[in-house]
Amino acid sequence: MTGAEEWIRVPVGDDAERWATRGHSRKVLFVVHNVTSATRLLDVLPLFHDDFRVQLLVTCTGSSAFRAGVAELLAETGVPVVPWEQAVRTSVDLAVSASFGGQLRAFSGVLAVLSHGVGYTKRLGTPNTQHPTPGGKAAEAAPPVFGLSPEWLLDESGRPLADALVLSHPEQLDRLRAICPEAAPTAVLAGDPCWDRMLAARPYRERYRRALGVGHGQQLVVLSSTWNADSLFGDDVLPSLLPRLTSELPLDEYRLAAVLHPNIWHGHGPGQIRAWLDRARRAGLTLIDPLHGWRQALLAADAVIGDHGSVTYYAAALGTPVLLGAAPLASLAPDAPVHAFVRTAPRLDPALPLRRQLSQLIDGHSPLPEPAAFTSSVPGESAPRLRRLFYDMIGVPEPDAPALLEPLPLPPFEPAAHTVPLQVLTKLLGSGEVSVVRHAGPHAAPDGTGEAHTAVHEDTREQSQLSLADVVFRHGAADDPRFGSPALWTTETLARHPQCALAAYITGPGTCTVRTSDDTLLHLRAEPGADADAAAYASALHAWLASGKSLHEVVTQGLTVHTGGVVHRVGVTRD
Repeated sequence: MTGAEEWIRVPVGDDAERWATRGHSRKVLFVVHNVTSATRLLDVLPLFHDDFRVQLLVTCTGSSAFRAGVAELLAETGVPVVPWEQAVRTSVDLAVSASFGGQLRAFSGVLAVLSHGVGYTKRLGTPNTQHPTPGGKAAEAAPPVFGLSPEWLLDESGRPLADALVLSHPEQLDRLRAICPEAAPTAVLAGDPCWDRMLAARPYRERYRRALGVGHGQQLVVLSSTWNADSLFGDDVLPSLLPRLTSELPLDEYRLAAVLHPNIWHGHGPGQIRAWLDRARRAGLTLIDPLHGWRQALLAADAVIGDHGSVTYYAAALGTPVLLGAAPLASLAPDAPVHAFVRTAPRLDPALPLRRQLSQLIDGHSPLPEPAAFTSSVPGESAPRLRRLFYDMIGVPEPDAPALLEPLPLPPFEPAAHTVPLQVLTKLLGSGEVSVVRHAGPHAAPDGTGEAHTAVHEDTREQSQLSLADVVFRHGAADDPRFGSPALWTTETLARHPQCALAAYITGPGTCTVRTSDDTLLHLRAEPGADADAAAYASALHAWLASGKSLHEVVTQGLTVHTGGVVHRVGVTRD
């Protein structure tokens, strides 16, 4: 609750006309329930850009259990934030919400409601209804479908809460007519702006892969979890799955990322999420920004391990192979397309090797047409349809310029960071030719063939392992003044860890400076276009020299390194 002394005075307020530079504008209020619903509103906010007739406002209902992160997100938009008690007393021309949470009927203007996921698929009880608890009576009804049932759609008098209920596919209208015919006249088929942004970004898939540091020959596996106790993150699947993924999947052949529902992030706290996933992150897992980066990660993915959430369904709609680690059906509307997908999609088998399951999933995948077809019946058309709807509700003509959504931003470069001790298996294949398989543990590598050694990042949490490392490495710019130079760093590292056979300073994809224990300084550089972690080249060189092979041989003819199915040709020069 906020007092009147905290109400804003401009561009709305009792004396706003005195202070506002532009008055007499149409007021459009975005109504935010939590961070999750806000993301969908951010999708459509650009539909009002460049219109001097419209003043945008935003408010938060304060009704969600997930309130953390909302204030920061609203501040990030730069749109005036109206306290809830003031918002319901402010005359607006249009209110837009992506949730039915809060007292939506309190507004004076017309109300449009969008879905904040793939249509309306999940069951969720309203705050004022009672539903069965464990051990309750079997005769009690299941919770209603959120956003597509009388409990959510109608007010106390039986009238629709929303003046316009935005749907993305006619199947939702069919369900609406069957479940709540009173609200059917408010339905508007206007597509899915979130899906349309993904479709428009498909040509940039390789850029998104490069942003995540996915190299040639690597496969990106995205872990996707919705919120609640029956999700992938809420179940015991993910805690047991993560150490197996980092142990069983060679890190030069697989890249791991996780997309977690905003309610997980803001329900438990970002710091707690990072704490729970600390070792997995140090073993190469990247936590994707739940607001600005998850769609790009889906576009970049080779496979998704997910659950019954919208993100997993979007992945299937993109044609990405999906393996379900959690598949609860009770929380889904039985006649929703997501229910049919979850019922029939491939399941993760915890008893079987993970790499084999992923390989079979990817190699045998044939995209199903239904997820894409049911995500939107009018792909690419949400912007003009939604803008037409909004301006018709406001009662003014649309701007002349085309209605456009924002392109998905290019995420920052975020390659995998491996600071846990690495288990490295190598085999000499021929003259100057070495295969390298690296695992991030904590369990033993599933295929233990080959000569083993340990490579440890200088910044590892497991500092005691540095005294046992065969190779010590770090990444950094060649001109970073903190390390003096790559040559100086290698000298200091070998002096600090005299048992170490080789120190490697990685200066970029495919390049590093190494020093051997006999004080030989070498530079390794892969062929142009290389995008691999050069620490793998350092391990290959160590394996070659540790087997008693000639340094002169690889200096004169180069080093050929095999990681999975990729062959890297690396030049070796003596300083």
